Amino acid sequence: MRIEVDLKRCNNHGQCMFSAPEVFSLDDQGLLAFRSESTDRYVSPALDESQREQLQEASDMCPTLAITLVEAAP
Repeated sequence: MRIEVDLKRCNNHGQCMFSAPEVFSLDDQGLLAFRSESTDRYVSPALDESQREQLQEASDMCPTLAITLVEAAP
């Protein structure tokens, strides 16, 4: 499982950080920390299945619907 974040939709509200702080964090400027890696779309490395509930909550809580959970290919 991975997450994809549409960085053009994301407004750095930080709601995701409260649901899944192991994956989402803000930098010193209040921006999602992985914004430095991409400008359009961030795709995470493979994430542990034990984080699914927190990641789904982060996706559900995102006010701009910028976070999507993506299943890993078999």
